[in-house]
Amino acid sequence: QVQLVESGGGLVQAGGSLRLSCAASGLAFRAIDIGWHRQAPGKEREWVASILHNGRPIYEDSVKGRFTISRDSTKNTVYLQMNSLKPEDTAVYYCTDRHYWGQGTQVTVAS
Repeated sequence: QVQLVESGGGLVQAGGSLRLSCAASGLAFRAIDIGWHRQAPGKEREWVASILHNGRPIYEDSVKGRFTISRDSTKNTVYLQMNSLKPEDTAVYYCTDRHYWGQGTQVTVAS
C-alpha cells in the first residue's frame, strides 16, 4: 500500500521558516522523483519543487533561494525547508510521486 504523509505545516510570521516532511512507504523510494506542490485558497494547485531520484533538486522560480528540497533515503523521507516565508506562500502543501498524493499540510504565513 502506497502512502505519502506530509507533516510540519503551521502558522508562522512573514520572514520565518518551516520544514515540511513527506514520509513515503510502499514505493521504491530510491528510484523515484518526489515533488512538492501547493494549493492556495481559490487557486489551482501549482508545482513548487522536486527532487529527482539522483538527488538533483529543481525549483519553481518564486521559491528559488528561499526553499531547499532534500531527501533521506535511509528514512524514505523528503524534506522542504522553507525560509524567508511570505504571505503568498500560504497554501496547503502536498507531496507526490506524480501517481500518488499525500493528504497535505497547511502552511499559513501571517503578515
